[in-house]
Amino acid sequence: MPLEPYQRGKTWWVRGRIEYDGQPVTDYFRSSTGASSEAGARAWISEETERQVRRYLLGDEASLTFADAVLLYPAKPAEAKFLLKVLPELGHLPVKKITPQQVRDLGSKLYPSAATDTWKRQVITPVSAVINHAHDLGKCPPIRIRGYSSQQRIDQDKLRGKQSRLPKNAGSWPWIRSVQAHSNVYVSAGLEFMFETGCRIGQLVEIRPKDLDLMKRRVWLQAQKGHDAQWVAISTEMVVTLANLKPRRPHNRRDGYRLDARVFGYSNRSGFTSALKTACKAAKVEYLSPHQAGRHGFYTELRVRQGVDSLSAARAGRWSNAALPDRVYARVEMSDSEAREHIRSTGSVARSRTQ
Repeated sequence: MPLEPYQRGKTWWVRGRIEYDGQPVTDYFRSSTGASSEAGARAWISEETERQVRRYLLGDEASLTFADAVLLYPAKPAEAKFLLKVLPELGHLPVKKITPQQVRDLGSKLYPSAATDTWKRQVITPVSAVINHAHDLGKCPPIRIRGYSSQQRIDQDKLRGKQSRLPKNAGSWPWIRSVQAHSNVYVSAGLEFMFETGCRIGQLVEIRPKDLDLMKRRVWLQAQKGHDAQWVAISTEMVVTLANLKPRRPHNRRDGYRLDARVFGYSNRSGFTSALKTACKAAKVEYLSPHQAGRHGFYTELRVRQGVDSLSAARAGRWSNAALPDRVYARVEMSDSEAREHIRSTGSVARSRTQ
């Protein structure tokens, strides 16, 4: 019996088999379409029939749609949000027929006012991850999608009237001291801890009293972004700060109860960030994100301001590849005019030695 829709309560279901050329090509169906109308149920039958016939004629690999591949992929919340915007464009297509150019073109269609870096992060990266995960499961061929060229980035910046990839300022001791004068003790201590250790905000808010070993001057950091959980050494000054910092049990306002005590008083990054923004405003200084203030500032302080070699700075910040932080975080803080004066000053010294 071919597939036919029928109503159960408020939802339309289907029963029967999908046929091709008068022969059944599937097992017996009895399942919900999720549709609330007969028209929606018949649309579901049409799409499912096309998919199953394609599978019957060409095999599983050819029949896998992008929507099917998404269901196989263990997406994180941020990725899921990006994929929801992509699904209406690619969901119905067989993965095998999706081309790199087709994916690249989605960037400007879905995010016309965004930079090409956003297109890559929110379109190319999640789509590639979904398809290549399905490939790892033996469901389809892999895909390799190039990013956008420098010229495409420049052209898009002109269209949207805004320059992308502007250099971001890094935290420094003077900036931290200015903010500390207007912040609570948890933000004050947290800024110092991130700046000293290169700790991420996500790791900071997870630190509990049991993670402190002040006798050995070390703190246990949870695993994050490819880094193993590990003990991180701290300075004597930080030991004193933490010894005098009373752990606080954050309040879960939604459910109305107190969470386990956290050393830095917050259970998530949003609470810490909100307090940091308030302190920056009161101090009348530029707001720097926790990442800029902490991990970015940590590397800039060691590598640029103090001249520590890249291998030592990267190891102290737990980077496995020393070239990565140099490329991402190292920024010249000397102005062009200062550079010219510096060159001239060394020239004057050389001239005096030859006279």
